[in-house]
Amino acid sequence: MNNAVNNGDDGIWSGTWVAERLGVELVGDDALTGLLGLALRRNPKRAHLLVSNVLGKHVPQSPSVVHGHGFALGRRVRELLGAEETAEAVVLGYAETATGLGHSVADGLGTAPYLHSTRRPVAGVAQAGGFEESHSHATSHLLLPEDPALLVGDGPLVLVDDEFSTGNTVLNTIRALHERYPRRRYVVVALVDMRSAADAGRLDDFAREIGARVDLVTTASGTVRLPAGVLEKGQELVARYEAAGVASGNRSAAGARGTARQATTDPHPDDDRARRTQPPGRMSRVDLFWPRGLPDGGRHGFTPKHRARLETALPAMTARLAEAIPEGAARVLVLGFEELMYAPLRLARELEQVVAAEVRYSTTTRSPVLAVDDPGYAIRSRIVFPAHDDPADGSGERYAYNVAGSGFDAVVAVVDSVADTRELHAPGGLLSQLAAHTPHVVLAVVPSYVPEPLYAAALSEERPAMLPEPLRGPAFSSYPPEEVGWLLQDLSDVTLEAPTEEREEAIQSGGAHYAESLPVEYQPSEQYQELFHAALETSAARIAQAVGVVTETVIAERSPRPVLVSLARAGTPVGVLMRRWAQFRHGLDLPHYAVSIVRGRGIDANALRWLAAHHDPRDVVFVDGWTGKGAITRELAAAIEEFEAGGGAAGFDAEIAVLADPGSCVRTYGTRDDFLIPSACLNSTVSGLISRTVLRADLVGPNDFHGAKFYRELAGTDVSVAFLDAVAARFPEVADAVGGAVKELLASDRTPSWEGWRAVERISEEYGIHDVNLVKPGVGETTRVLLRRVPWKILARAGAGADLDHVRLLAGQRGVPVEEVGDLPYTCVGLIHPQFTRGATGADGKAVTV
Repeated sequence: MNNAVNNGDDGIWSGTWVAERLGVELVGDDALTGLLGLALRRNPKRAHLLVSNVLGKHVPQSPSVVHGHGFALGRRVRELLGAEETAEAVVLGYAETATGLGHSVADGLGTAPYLHSTRRPVAGVAQAGGFEESHSHATSHLLLPEDPALLVGDGPLVLVDDEFSTGNTVLNTIRALHERYPRRRYVVVALVDMRSAADAGRLDDFAREIGARVDLVTTASGTVRLPAGVLEKGQELVARYEAAGVASGNRSAAGARGTARQATTDPHPDDDRARRTQPPGRMSRVDLFWPRGLPDGGRHGFTPKHRARLETALPAMTARLAEAIPEGAARVLVLGFEELMYAPLRLARELEQVVAAEVRYSTTTRSPVLAVDDPGYAIRSRIVFPAHDDPADGSGERYAYNVAGSGFDAVVAVVDSVADTRELHAPGGLLSQLAAHTPHVVLAVVPSYVPEPLYAAALSEERPAMLPEPLRGPAFSSYPPEEVGWLLQDLSDVTLEAPTEEREEAIQSGGAHYAESLPVEYQPSEQYQELFHAALETSAARIAQAVGVVTETVIAERSPRPVLVSLARAGTPVGVLMRRWAQFRHGLDLPHYAVSIVRGRGIDANALRWLAAHHDPRDVVFVDGWTGKGAITRELAAAIEEFEAGGGAAGFDAEIAVLADPGSCVRTYGTRDDFLIPSACLNSTVSGLISRTVLRADLVGPNDFHGAKFYRELAGTDVSVAFLDAVAARFPEVADAVGGAVKELLASDRTPSWEGWRAVERISEEYGIHDVNLVKPGVGETTRVLLRRVPWKILARAGAGADLDHVRLLAGQRGVPVEEVGDLPYTCVGLIHPQFTRGATGADGKAVTV
């Protein structure tokens, strides 16, 4: 199929099919048939549809051509107005079709702020106006400027639509706005002026009626001649072809070129066999790192300052997009989303300059149009999928035209975060439908801009933003930036470390909380480092399998595209590995963040607010390394309940997904065996050089993320990425085992038994400790006791082997006895010295009060 600018295959005008069957004629400028084709649609008001070849909505087109047409119109408006009036002009575009065109016109003016109408109500944003579009399938337009003053003033208002057909929409708009915001001059801009002779004089009459000047600027002009009865005849034609299956919703549209016109009259139900037999395309995600606070378009206004920020950020965002496109791709489509036309257009235009591939641009749409695979018809194919942005008017079908059968080697789908939902990723959703027609689907999500209340904007210079963007490597952590975003504040310049004995006494005496200071980072001996590498070599495949099992379980039961949120810091390496597995097995680039949770203080509520502002809370899956007695599991559940009760966003699922669940505290896990996870052997040097998280009132305010330190000075001993690479390298060899284990796991009863909690309570009483917080079960927790706390003794399961080599080494170095126990449900348990004072260190238990 050929999506050329002017005509279909062999130079055939893409309006021929409709013209021959309905007698519709396009009369006017020589350029008219190059700009427009014809199609039919299910619409009770107007059966025919003028399909623009240069708008970038229904017909994939070079983004330079699309932006260039709007920009050229803007330059003509600037010339018409002159410098003085141009400086006072405001541009208004129409949703959904002309949102990108209007923005491009504003670019051509250079200094004009831009606003487009919208059909998406936004909570908390007052409506500044609205109007009706009489011939459209969806009529109501809202005006929701962030700054209501945008529409106030006497400067010219430039109204931009793709076509000027009857003039009704423009008259409705001007009438509604002129009553509230009267001005002296309006300029109407359109790609084509298609008014009939009867309609041509209405604009001048209306201008005299309201006492304002109204100018018209278009690229081409003409008219559509419609024979009598064309509406009924067109509706009958649409119904007949849809019933026959020629315009079936999801088609490859890859019919033979030479017999395409014959195919329109002889339906072939098997036309979509190519789609059904083609292997699904690989799906991936790219993080654009869209600038914080930059609007995604003109829904709430886009100012010259916004334009300057976008121009500065485009090269870096485009470079990330280019890296995500597979090597060797010859044809690439950047596919925007309904009203989100301008951001993907500009990304596509920049991409066109930096990649060797032929780049095309179009967007999805709400408008239902008949698809016929004929070179003389403008809509050769369509992909049908459910709405995925929870629209105010309810769910329904959405469409992508001329994508199937166009030979794109990759499609980059660009949506805003409001539309990054379960429905987008579900079977039958847009992404899976695209994957049926192209080898590679790349998703890029632009944050949906929500205006601050005006009072908040006024205070913004007096206080820092409440929800800053995540910290990322290499500025914070040794992980690559795409691996994890840390919802923390950087306290690297603050001295927080205290000697272990001093911290322990303060914690147990009640004088301080453990999260108010940091232990001195343990620097492993050469012998200990050798043990770490030996343990990694031995356990890498076992860990890889557990990573695969827990990730597959999450995708199967929690969300097809989960947002991984690791509990810093032990959960962070596991979250990165889960993200890598999803990429390895499914081609998914999952969002991954790390947040702080503190026993007795709860999870960072500001981090939850940030997550709720950027993702659907229902997709968030909290991740940790392992369970011990389940204290953090209980802490998280209580914290989520408190967060929602306090007015926070609902929908977060408090169940943690863990690599290992020896305590039987959760339903989502990779294994319930208590085995050595090498990342538990070290501190920051296996966790991106990040410290434990810190929560102290003098450092963390009510509007701040919890804090942590980045130990840059330890880079020489950092094995964080090496650990991840060693485990990920074993993914291929465990893939089959993971599949079998997941099937077995999903069919089993995984109800938590809380066996670990009962064991801890029993040990606490048997050893006269009387405080479950000082009993740390499992290999990981025992290692932490030896590295960070004052250990009293280690309980080891009789016969435990190499999994405890590093524990025995650390215990020997610190003079801590290791006691073998026959009926221990864990491989080992670490006991913190109870009721510690600095006169009762090491293995001396005299300070115990029974």
